[in-house]
Amino acid sequence: MGTYVIGDVQGCHDSLLALVQKICFRPSRDRLWFVGDIVNRGPKSLETLRAIRGLGVSATVVLGNHDLYLLMVAAGWPKRGKDDTIQLILDAPDADQLLDWLASRPLMHVEGRFAMVHAGLLAQWTIPQARELAAEVESVLQGPSRQAFLADLAGNAPAKWSDKLKGQDRLRCIVNAMTRMRFCSPEGLMEFKHKGPPSNAPDGAVPWFSVPKRRHAGYTILAGHWSALGLCIEPGFVGLDTGCLWGGKLTAYRLEDGEVFQVNAAESTK
Repeated sequence: MGTYVIGDVQGCHDSLLALVQKICFRPSRDRLWFVGDIVNRGPKSLETLRAIRGLGVSATVVLGNHDLYLLMVAAGWPKRGKDDTIQLILDAPDADQLLDWLASRPLMHVEGRFAMVHAGLLAQWTIPQARELAAEVESVLQGPSRQAFLADLAGNAPAKWSDKLKGQDRLRCIVNAMTRMRFCSPEGLMEFKHKGPPSNAPDGAVPWFSVPKRRHAGYTILAGHWSALGLCIEPGFVGLDTGCLWGGKLTAYRLEDGEVFQVNAAESTK
């Protein structure tokens, strides 16, 4: 049995098929974990969503910012631009089933000493606390307030966590940390403008996984979201967004032994 953690697919269905073939994936034996952003901007978002949903219990998916964006547009949020590739999902005859399935995915998955989240975790969160906070968001996404929550999800504020946060501000801060964060200050102030490599960190900020005295130390955090970071394997952190969407590679990391599997991007986004 193998557990393979796969980086941001973003609708690159052909690349996903090639990677699944390379690892000789068998649903009866193996499991696939997806770090989020399974849809959007790549050419085959509908096929990707259907394929991953079709894996059933063999697939574990956490929500990324592009997955949430799809749900936001479905709830009435205006589309951002012409590089979106989600319209075929919205027009599909099985759109309701696909969207309900996506909304039922967790924001964070914890198993043993591994924790998977799309972007990152704030240093002051323990893993049990972070999992409880993720569950707060999941409860709203899976309940009758989903549309109202998604309609007011966009925005960068509040950019710093406090246990005193309530309501939509609390939920937005949780979502932004877990699905959008790259850089933050050592005091936990999140910075959302910069997307480049760690060497281009804005003044006063560091990569979230470099903040000292992180309370989730002792776990290995598995994440994606940061294509400029590329494959990054260090104690306590594995970053798996290797830019397949941009012509890079799609990467899988096997939990049992740390072996890395990669395929070149199989499709062009142009």
